Amino acid sequence: MEARDKQVLRLLRLELGAEVLVEGLVLQYLYQEGILTENHVQEINAQTTGLRKTMLLLDILPSRGPKAFDTFLDSLQEFPWVREKLKKAREEAMTDLPADSKCHILGQCVLNLIITVGNSVSEAHSLLNSSYF
Repeated sequence: MEARDKQVLRLLRLELGAEVLVEGLVLQYLYQEGILTENHVQEINAQTTGLRKTMLLLDILPSRGPKAFDTFLDSLQEFPWVREKLKKAREEAMTDLPADSKCHILGQCVLNLIITVGNSVSEAHSLLNSSYF
């Protein structure tokens, strides 16, 4: 998950917790799409309150890969007001970043791409330290 998306989840944590997002289809959709494992779903459902379930989901999501945030947004069909709030906060987080942070995020994306296609980490670091970023 991108840093800005983690920031959005952290900034809206209490508001999201108040919405009890784990009731309904949210967890099942995230499981279906491979964002959550069966173990995650069981662990979340074992929590005693809706707030604790939602907080655990918010704790798990940032570590579930680059598609986790967008898939989470897709899962919120029953909560369109929450989805819109998250989208707006995401846009604001991106526009609020200083220019050098945007370059850093772009650099991280390039680094991930280079590593993914098989080039060495040292080549990727050299690229990031070049004048392009």
